[in-house]
Amino acid sequence: MIEKYIIHRLIQSALEEDIGTGDITTTSVLAGEEMGKAKAFAKANIVVAGIDVFREVFIFLDKSIQFSSHCEDGRAVKKGGILAEISGNLGSILTAERVALNFFQRMCGIATLTRQYVDEVKGTPAKILDTRKTVPGLRCLDKYAVRIGGGTNHRYGLYDGVLIKDNHIAAAGSISKALSRVRARIPHTLKVEVEVKNLQEVEEALVAGADVIMLDNMTDEDMKKAVAIVNRKVPLEASGNVTLANVRKIAETGVDFISVGALTHSAPASDISLKIE
Repeated sequence: MIEKYIIHRLIQSALEEDIGTGDITTTSVLAGEEMGKAKAFAKANIVVAGIDVFREVFIFLDKSIQFSSHCEDGRAVKKGGILAEISGNLGSILTAERVALNFFQRMCGIATLTRQYVDEVKGTPAKILDTRKTVPGLRCLDKYAVRIGGGTNHRYGLYDGVLIKDNHIAAAGSISKALSRVRARIPHTLKVEVEVKNLQEVEEALVAGADVIMLDNMTDEDMKKAVAIVNRKVPLEASGNVTLANVRKIAETGVDFISVGALTHSAPASDISLKIE
């Protein structure tokens, strides 16, 4: 799970953004002492992710709020399923509602989409990876949701993994030059991944000593040839224009990993509703 102090920092920022100088609607409609209960339920089939984040928003705003979860992260919930019950001051519940749902719906959406991709490649050795194409500031939540959906995290940021991409290669002059410079400057414990766009570059990266090779926007046939050329010497990652419609065919080429930017940059928010009873 994500460290609570990180969650609280994100919640505080989100609440400040939403509430500003005050929730003028709620404070105008209610006297302030009204108590009651609300239920959160799924309006579509979802994979739950972020139930603890959902809870923390309400409690962060009002410590007297009582929150009862009806599910746990990773669970598949069908349309109509109750996710949680929240009871306490109705003003607090109404003020926290949108921020809580914004976090929760996004995280469930990412987990739900990830699970679909993972299910599509079952029976193959390929693992589904995420990317750095996340909402700025929310990467920890986005990547956590990917894990909950059954996916695997790629590098977290620019600091914890070397990935030599096309622009690095263009700036250095060649794959071999880029790799040589990286090897001279990083600890020996770090692996180096290189992005390639054709079979010639696959061979160059392999000879130059890449630890992982990323096949960028290559055809299925060329990916099969790349798998044969590399012959399991290093892992291969397929990337670029991956969809639910083609991910199975990509997995069947024999690659080890398939990175999918859509998991975090295009996942639709899950349809979740909160209703006061």
